[in-house]
Amino acid sequence: MTYLGIDCGTSAVKVVLVNEAGDALASGESGYRPDHPHPLWSEQDPRVWRAAMFAALAQARATAPKAFARARGMGFSGQMHGAVALGADDEPVRPAILHNDSRAFAEAGELWERHRKIAWEVGVKPMAGFTAPKLLWLARHEPETFARAKTVLLPKDYLRLQLTGEKFTDMSDAAGSWWLDEAKRRWSEAALAASGVSPSQVPALVEGCESAGTLRPEIAEALGLPLTCVVAAGGGDAAVGAIGLGAIRPGEAFVSLGTASQLILASDLYRAAPEKLVHSFAHALPGRWYRMAAMLNGAGALAFAARLVKADVADLLREAEPDYHGPGELTFLPYLSGERTPLDDAHARGVVFGLSEASTRADLTRSVMEGVALTLADARACLEAAGDSIGDVGLIGGGARSALWARMIASAMNRRILRYRGGAAGPAFGAARLARIAATGEDPEAICTPPQIEDVTEPEPGLVAAFAAKRVRFRALYAALQGEFAAAATN
Repeated sequence: MTYLGIDCGTSAVKVVLVNEAGDALASGESGYRPDHPHPLWSEQDPRVWRAAMFAALAQARATAPKAFARARGMGFSGQMHGAVALGADDEPVRPAILHNDSRAFAEAGELWERHRKIAWEVGVKPMAGFTAPKLLWLARHEPETFARAKTVLLPKDYLRLQLTGEKFTDMSDAAGSWWLDEAKRRWSEAALAASGVSPSQVPALVEGCESAGTLRPEIAEALGLPLTCVVAAGGGDAAVGAIGLGAIRPGEAFVSLGTASQLILASDLYRAAPEKLVHSFAHALPGRWYRMAAMLNGAGALAFAARLVKADVADLLREAEPDYHGPGELTFLPYLSGERTPLDDAHARGVVFGLSEASTRADLTRSVMEGVALTLADARACLEAAGDSIGDVGLIGGGARSALWARMIASAMNRRILRYRGGAAGPAFGAARLARIAATGEDPEAICTPPQIEDVTEPEPGLVAAFAAKRVRFRALYAALQGEFAAAATN
C-alpha cells in the first residue's frame, strides 16, 4: 500500500507518495509567491493553493500511476497561523492573512496587556502573526468582511475541505491560532472571547493521526484515488516535520529551515514559557507536545536575495560554497518580515551592514546564510533560558540541501547537525506517516522512526569562536536600529 503527504507551504504545495518501507515513489511541487499589497502585509488567495495542490498531485500521479491509485491514506501539513476566512458558501471572503503578516501588531499588544493570563493556557505570548490578533484586526479594519466570515480555517484545512467537504482542524495547527487550551487539547473559550470569535466560527478538533472526512466521490474519481482512501487531519508544518523526522520522544530536537525557520524540541508534557517567547504547543500525536523557538525568516531570506540580484538560489549557493573560512565583513539582519523569537518585533527589517567596493555577490549570499544561522543561535539560547537542554539537532526543509548552511548552523549553535535522507521534504513525508497511522491504526512509535542519516556536521572550533564574535555584532546592530525600525513604521 502507499500513502500520500500534502504540504501547503508559504511558497509551494509539495506532494510525496511513499510506500510501506517509507521510500518516496513519486513527488510533485507547484509554486507561488504571496502578495504584499501594503507594508507588513502578507496574503494569498486560498484558491491559488487549491490549484497548486491539484497540480502537484497530478505530477505525482503521472510519475507512478499504479502506486498512486493504491493510496490507502493521505495526510496534510501546512504553514501555521494563517487566517482563511470563509463565508456561508465556504468560499473565501478575502485573501488569507499569512503567518508572516505583521499588520495585527497593535491587536497582539492589546491581547497581551488585557488577557495576559491566557498566554499560559494557549502556550505563547500573543504575536502579530497568530490567527487571533488577525481576527481582531479584521473586525476593526474590515468589519463588513468580518461579519461575512462564518468559518475560520488554517491553510491546510482549507485544502482538505476542497477534497472532503468537511471542516476540521487538528491540535497542532490549532495550537498556533492562540485559541487552543494546549494542556486540555480543546478550544479555549476565554481566548476565543478575547479575540471576538464565536465557537461556531472555528472547526471541530481531531488529533492529527485521526480521520477528518472522506474523499468526495467526484474528487476521488478525478484524482484516480479509491473512495476508501483515508483522509487524515494532519498538522501544522512544525509538528508534522517532527513526525517525518521521528522527533516525537522527549528531548529530540531539530531545525526546520523552510521559508521561515523553527527550532523544535519534543516533550511528553505541557510546560508554558510565554515570557521567554517560547512556543509551547500540542504535537500532532495524542498526549505529546513540543516547545519551539519560531523565526519568521529562514530560507526565504536567501530566496529574497536571489530575486534581488536576479539569480537562482542554486547559482548563489555554488558561488558561496567554495573556500568558506568563516563570517565575513558583511552582517545581515534577516528580519524581512519582522521577527518573533527572540525579538517579538513586527517592525524589524532586513539590513545589510558593512558593504564596500570590495563586496561581492558571494559575500552577500554568505552574509544572508550567516544571518539565518545566527538567529538559530538566538533560538537555542531562548529555549535553554526556558529550562530546556539541547543536544544533537536534526536539519530538515529546503535549506537542508546546503552543506555550507549546515556547517554555519552547526558552528553558530555549537551543536552537531544531522541531515537525513529526504529531509528537504520533511513535512510532506510526515503527513504521509500521519495518513498511514490513520489508515492502519499502527503504533506511532513504530512508524515515526528517524530516517536514515545522510551526514553529520560537527561544530568547527574556529568557526564556533568566529560565529560567537559575530553574534555580538549581530545583536548590537539590531539593538542600535530597533528604535529606527519603530520610528520608520510610524512615518
